[in-house]
Amino acid sequence: MRVNQNTMLLGQKVILVPYTTEHVPRYHEWMKSEELQRLTASEPLTLEQEYAMQHSWREDSDKCTFIVLDAEKWQAQPDSAEENCMVGDVNLFLTDLQDPTLGEIEVMIAGMTTLSLNKFEAKIGQGNEPSICMFKKLHFEQVAMNSVFQEVTLRLLVSEPERQWLLQQTSHVEEKQYRDRNWGSREANSW
Repeated sequence: MRVNQNTMLLGQKVILVPYTTEHVPRYHEWMKSEELQRLTASEPLTLEQEYAMQHSWREDSDKCTFIVLDAEKWQAQPDSAEENCMVGDVNLFLTDLQDPTLGEIEVMIAGMTTLSLNKFEAKIGQGNEPSICMFKKLHFEQVAMNSVFQEVTLRLLVSEPERQWLLQQTSHVEEKQYRDRNWGSREANSW
């Protein structure tokens, strides 16, 4: 999504950066895992398809994708490529054209201030208990179960108390401009 193409979120333990072509080879290697495919309800893609998907996610107006970097590793090895510090990804999908305040999320982040979201949904495979438990700890409630797709839908309605809780939980996160290696070095954009 273009709204986050130049956004880096700096946390204490993780750094979120836009999903760029630099990240594709490592991401592609992850997605060869049958377990990850099962947990994310994904099909294996060729490397070329993965590059096309990355481009689509970057350009589409209904997706917001970040790569999660291990902050300690990234800061300890300033010359290391970002792909060596990758530990995951975070996705937000704007799925309801009738309700622009609703976003389907895979991992909780503080995205509501920029995107004006006040509802988050997570669709998780019924057998993925670790993810279901994690979202329930983040105050999500189960609102549906789809037996055809073998998934549950969990929702978080962001009331003012929930909004304040989320802001408190993410108060340490700092937003910075992100530039990939083609735009400048990490040192030039350092804090």
